[in-house]
Amino acid sequence: MPGFVSSTAADQRFNVNLSILFTELPLLERPAAAAAAGFTAVELWWPWIDSPTPGRSELDALKKAIEDADVRLTGLNFYAGRLPGPDRGALSVPGEESDRFRANIDVAAGFAQSLGCTALNALYGNRVEGVDPAEQDALALENLVLAARAADRIGASLLIEALNRPESPLYPLVSAPAAVAVVDQVNEATGLGNARFLMDLYHLSMNGEDLPQVIDAYAAKTGHVQIADNPGRGAPGTGSLPLEELLGLLKKAGYDGWVGLEYKPGDRPSAEAFDWLPAEARAAR
Repeated sequence: MPGFVSSTAADQRFNVNLSILFTELPLLERPAAAAAAGFTAVELWWPWIDSPTPGRSELDALKKAIEDADVRLTGLNFYAGRLPGPDRGALSVPGEESDRFRANIDVAAGFAQSLGCTALNALYGNRVEGVDPAEQDALALENLVLAARAADRIGASLLIEALNRPESPLYPLVSAPAAVAVVDQVNEATGLGNARFLMDLYHLSMNGEDLPQVIDAYAAKTGHVQIADNPGRGAPGTGSLPLEELLGLLKKAGYDGWVGLEYKPGDRPSAEAFDWLPAEARAAR
């Protein structure tokens, strides 16, 4: 498999998403597995799919697993419903799901703060049949303002992500401009300026967007980047996306944040899915 040249990889700060990689292992074993593969930073979707407010013992156990592995948590999702699964967030879904998102805000922010994590991703949620989209958007802004204020209290950014239409047909933010428009609305509403775009190059490529143009237009508003190859959402080199070139453009545009590895390992153990990245480039500097 083609690998990134060492000089290019050395310019990036990579972290491993433990909600899509190492999922063959129990949650509490994944941080150590990432460390054994040479990584020093990890990120997570909300790990407790069924509960926005898990018990203290569950929170403490995951915190200990991350600390014992000597890795840094660099990104965390707010509660997003069943993910993986049919849901794509909860914050714009009226009723119980919105309530669950709100109940999760301080829990997620508190957990992030306990580990020095400064990026919290808020997935927008699917359109609901029979509900006026304008009503959902108003609820979304209300909840995003609450989330942005909670993130600000711990010195964190609130991330807003565009997904892709083929895999998430009910999700309204399926382009970079759509997600950035929400980022701008939240920042205007709070005056805090801590809402940022989560630029997932896989999702944007699935939407057929001009990725160099997206990078040029939105690198300055980007708070986090995630990568996977396309087609297949596999490791870099398994598809046709020029990820090395795109990350180089991001660097040139001034982006110096984390690059989350959010891809599927394929039919092999996750530990074997990093051969594209030189071992010396895995530890964040």
